[in-house]
Amino acid sequence: MPARVVLVDDDEAFREAATGELEDLGFAVTGFPDAKSLIQYLTSADGAGLDDSAADILVVDWCLERTLGIDLLPDLRRRGCRIPVIFLTGMSMPANETLALDRGAVDFIDKTRGMSVLARRIRLILQPPTAATPTPTTKGGDEIICGNLTLKPKVNRAFWRGRDVMLTVTEFSIVEFMVANLGEHVTYRAIYDRVHWSGFIAGSGEDGYRTNVRSSIKRIRSKFNAIDRGFAEIENFAAFGYRWRDPTSIDALSSDMDGPEDIRITHG
Repeated sequence: MPARVVLVDDDEAFREAATGELEDLGFAVTGFPDAKSLIQYLTSADGAGLDDSAADILVVDWCLERTLGIDLLPDLRRRGCRIPVIFLTGMSMPANETLALDRGAVDFIDKTRGMSVLARRIRLILQPPTAATPTPTTKGGDEIICGNLTLKPKVNRAFWRGRDVMLTVTEFSIVEFMVANLGEHVTYRAIYDRVHWSGFIAGSGEDGYRTNVRSSIKRIRSKFNAIDRGFAEIENFAAFGYRWRDPTSIDALSSDMDGPEDIRITHG
């Protein structure tokens, strides 16, 4: 079954052209001109809320006719919609990209890059690439447990001490990648490739991707810190990258020492 993409753009000519190209690339596409029609489409049959099963991913223009796409995203989240959102824009300024990711978008793409790039990004978001190094094998219903962290790959959810960290799909992918390389240093480039693709360059200059990775790690840390002010599992290695600290290396005086000390996979 093709991935279901909902495209929201008030430029009718662009919307029709993009829809056709994405369909040629193997997606099932539904297009809307504004936020109102999108919300009507997503509203459940009983009118109680928005139906996450109505689409696999939302592609939203940054500037819609009656509202900014960036304002639509928090409204969708308040209504309980957790469908991943990609922003399309003709204003690919770093400040806009940071704002979009801060509000929970999984990607931010310049329209001029074309539909083939968008299609690849959609596939990477819906089917993230496997890590370059061996990872724990998980199957449907499994959980990966690492100290106080529980990952549920099937639904892209992370829990810290039993509480949902509310990570975006991209943020979850980064955490999952670091845990898969537990205790090992993971480069900025490897983290960026995890959520984009090998060789893709973003930001200013050849190493601009580092800024994107730092911003992502900052958001991830802040979400864990909102649950646990003592959270310190993500360690930074200047000019290199990050690693997820092995729970067995935590000081013996830690109050967490009575919890699980290794990665294990449970079958649910």
